Amino acid sequence: MNGRDSRERATGRRVVLWRHGQTAWNLERRFQGTTDIALTETGVVQARRSARLLASLRPDVILASDLKRAAATAGELAELTGLDITYEAALRETYAGAWQGLTHEEIVAQYGEQYAAWKRGEPVRRGGGELETEVADRAAPVVLHHAEKLPEDGTLVVVSHGGTIRTTIGRLLGLEAHHWEGLGGLSNCCWSVLGEGARGWRLLEHNAGTLPEPVLGDDD
Repeated sequence: MNGRDSRERATGRRVVLWRHGQTAWNLERRFQGTTDIALTETGVVQARRSARLLASLRPDVILASDLKRAAATAGELAELTGLDITYEAALRETYAGAWQGLTHEEIVAQYGEQYAAWKRGEPVRRGGGELETEVADRAAPVVLHHAEKLPEDGTLVVVSHGGTIRTTIGRLLGLEAHHWEGLGGLSNCCWSVLGEGARGWRLLEHNAGTLPEPVLGDDD
């Protein structure tokens, strides 16, 4: 099924939450947080490929974090669609204080108890930074504000960061915060899709790298 057919069969508003492309710190497993890191050449290629797919959904609005890695990713889609980008600082990645700039191994070695508590789903200010619920408090309302302004079958593309996307999805689905870890992480330039249903938002696709397909079957 091509993108046009998929869009024409869609019912209700959709929000596509798209993670930025690869950065050097991603490769080094270094915690980025709000540090403003650019895309690698591979990250740019990833963004261009994904943008070609997402453009076929004919999005109505592009919303992006103002950090370079997200803004550059969004720029690839804007170039193909002719849409302007609305930048929102509220969509930045989680601020993680002393963790930012450290590798995964360094975090585990220096903040082992804090890291373990976070993975258990406990409210933790990683590195003295934000709680995950605070990230959702700033990001989810911005996404909802723009989604509510969409036409009846409109599509909003939100270009953001792995942690921010996960917490926003959790909040929009009404999940309790300690369950948000159950939503697996997103690979670079992959996306998740939320659809508007009769009882609120539904998770239609998660960590996808191909165009969403309609659900055909008894659970539709």
